[in-house]
Amino acid sequence: MLTPDQARDRVHDAIARATRAGADAADAMLSAGESLSVSVRLDALEDVDRAEHLELGLRVFCGQRSASISTTDLTPAALDILAERAVAMAREAPEDEWAGLAPVERLMRGAVPQLDLDDGALGDPAALKETALIAERAARAVPGVTNSEGAGASASRSIWALATSHGFAGAYASSSHSISASVLAGDAGAMERDYDYHSARHAARLDSAEEIGRRAGERAVARVGAGRVRGGAMPVVLDPRIGSSLLGHLSGAISGSAITRKTSFLLEAMGTRIFAPGIDIIDDPHRPHGLRSRPFDGEGLPVSPMKLVADGMLETWLLDSAAARQLGLEPTGHAVRGVGGAPSVGPSNLYLANGKTPVASLIADIDYGVYVTELIGQGINLVTGDYSCGAAGYLIEGGVITTPVSEFTVAGTLQAMFRELVPANDLNFRYGINVPSLRIDGMTVASG
Repeated sequence: MLTPDQARDRVHDAIARATRAGADAADAMLSAGESLSVSVRLDALEDVDRAEHLELGLRVFCGQRSASISTTDLTPAALDILAERAVAMAREAPEDEWAGLAPVERLMRGAVPQLDLDDGALGDPAALKETALIAERAARAVPGVTNSEGAGASASRSIWALATSHGFAGAYASSSHSISASVLAGDAGAMERDYDYHSARHAARLDSAEEIGRRAGERAVARVGAGRVRGGAMPVVLDPRIGSSLLGHLSGAISGSAITRKTSFLLEAMGTRIFAPGIDIIDDPHRPHGLRSRPFDGEGLPVSPMKLVADGMLETWLLDSAAARQLGLEPTGHAVRGVGGAPSVGPSNLYLANGKTPVASLIADIDYGVYVTELIGQGINLVTGDYSCGAAGYLIEGGVITTPVSEFTVAGTLQAMFRELVPANDLNFRYGINVPSLRIDGMTVASG
């Protein structure tokens, strides 16, 4: 696999070829990597998969016209052809008054921040197989587990490089490791499934395979005998595993493309209170070994921690350069991109800050409600804010989590859900997007 320095040299070279071919401006991105994964089921090896990839994407501008093209052939002759084709395509493309590279004065300067994203390890199939077997055995050892959907372990390493014709060049390496297990509990005709997994940049930071397997087994067993919930308006508490989806809806609604197209329920919300006082939502791309950490954005702009919501107030849109130009604003360093195509926007390590209330206290005054551990389907309309999802979880009765329930729907509007949201104090940074347990009063719950 290429080193970051070699990857940076490759994208520099692609830019030079595009300029020689007649491009007025250009940027190039390279992605290289290797991955290894092993899956097992019922104590037997099911699959071993190894993959390698190397791809370079080139975006060129001829005036206000642009085109993107990608290749896996990085030989000099192939890159010359790539550049010539990209320029020819751009000359035939329609004009876009907002197209262009990021503002030169905003580009990141100096050394790329070191965020400890790469442990240099890929592992070997035998070690990954043993890890997966340990996870599955731990899950199947939980009394009440009756079958397995399998367990897996994986590792990967990647190199990312980006260069622009107006002065930016950067590259970095990252690694990723994960362990998962999924099992079933209960008898035929009344079986319940659940899972657990953990991902980390460094293998040494993973939870143990035994712990992951045990949690998967215990969660599956706890769901056996699920009943039905009594419908009506009631408090809903979201487990952190699925509560993070609300921040995904928020980031989609404040993305530059949604605002410029006027397709967001938060279109007029900038500078207004959309959450309760005291709620802070932070995007932190500099979290060391964070699952979504990055030293620069997809246009070569510097990134830094930013409050998207401060004391309940919406503080910013998520803007790439094109959307920022259209809105008469500055880009926010949230451009993301794949190897091909133009940038879009997305958050990095997004999280809702801890509240002050323990989970037990959060539910103590709920006479009847539901604790949701699984959401099913995507009945979300980001234009209107309407929200409806299938769900499973547990009843809350007399301030205590009691019996499992399934096949019900939770519904409301994201506007009301944001206003009513109350966070607990159990925030744990395990995922790319993280939240504590969340209570939302007044949601409509209907039994299936």
